[in-house]
Amino acid sequence: MFNDRTDPLTLLQTRRSGKPRDLGAPGPDDAQLRAMLEVAIRTPDHGKLAPWRFIIVGDDQRDALAALLERAYRTENPLAGRLEIEAMHQFARQAPTLVVVLSSPRQGSKIPLWEQELSVGAAAMNLLHAVHAHGFAGGWLTGWPAFSDTVRDAFGGPDERIAGFIFIGTPQKPLEERPRPEYDTVVTRWDI
Repeated sequence: MFNDRTDPLTLLQTRRSGKPRDLGAPGPDDAQLRAMLEVAIRTPDHGKLAPWRFIIVGDDQRDALAALLERAYRTENPLAGRLEIEAMHQFARQAPTLVVVLSSPRQGSKIPLWEQELSVGAAAMNLLHAVHAHGFAGGWLTGWPAFSDTVRDAFGGPDERIAGFIFIGTPQKPLEERPRPEYDTVVTRWDI
């Protein structure tokens, strides 16, 4: 196992993203994925609006996702080459499990949109922590598909946005630690 799940602080300190292309089987089973998503929805949520949604893309739906991405990409980029289209297909087929996180703000709420969007990010991060706690790795990607209206419309409505694609699986090679900022460069005390 690549993580220590016996101590909560160690778990938080050791969480790192996995590159979706390097995540393979096994992925979580249905019960594990449900447990992960139940953790994700326990996120700070001013006004109890649940301004987010999670859409599970089944393994049997990956070809349809690849076709959607290709169609949408070709529409927006009519001169797309073979490598660009292959990249769309690869994107759709990474890792054994895929959850699309949607920002689904409650229009007309007294809760500012910014706070609702922060809650979406927190929900996605909670999902990644739960993925790690269950012994898997996750990778949160956006890229072109997250900003395509055509792709968004396949998952949600015009008032929603794709916050990210969370790919989940088992690392096929050791996860790399990425450079982190030095504590003193991002943490200061308020000085008045």
